[in-house]
Amino acid sequence: MPRKVDHRERRELLADALMRLAATQGLEGVSLRQVAAEAGVSTGMVQHYFRTKDEMMTFALGMVGDRIRARSEAAAVSASPRELVRGVLLQILPLDDARRLEGHVGLAFLAYAAVRPAIREGLRKDAAGMRGFIAQQLRAAGADGIDPELAATGLMALVDGLGMQLLSGQYAEKHAVAALDTQLALIFGES
Repeated sequence: MPRKVDHRERRELLADALMRLAATQGLEGVSLRQVAAEAGVSTGMVQHYFRTKDEMMTFALGMVGDRIRARSEAAAVSASPRELVRGVLLQILPLDDARRLEGHVGLAFLAYAAVRPAIREGLRKDAAGMRGFIAQQLRAAGADGIDPELAATGLMALVDGLGMQLLSGQYAEKHAVAALDTQLALIFGES
């Protein structure tokens, strides 16, 4: 009897291989053949699951978002709006090996998306969803004197910038977290 294949698991195996390559080489030069070699499978198998490189990249980007959401949800049990926002933003910062890999992949995707509208649209939707979530938490906390949408945009920009600085070794992790905490204190009206 043939073994039942978990197609989602296979797609994730290939996307993980793509992410490892993207983190070290960028996305532009990565080929389906290189992904196959990195994953230890045939090029035919890669082509079976992904018709194009863009399709594989879109899936990989979705996986990164799913992983961030899963970590955020695990940390969000009984959390206040401030704790929820902080928890989600900390999951984006490259503070451990998994998040550093995701950070490198995120940077590679941004460069790749700059010239590919279909990929760019996916990034835009993800960012809009994150901004909406953060703005909703700010409203729930009753943060006075701020525009929740603009504050959410600012927090996301801060985390993106801190992430790039961490990945390039310009800040220590504790300084990046302290900068985030300082901004959260200002937004949530803490002294």
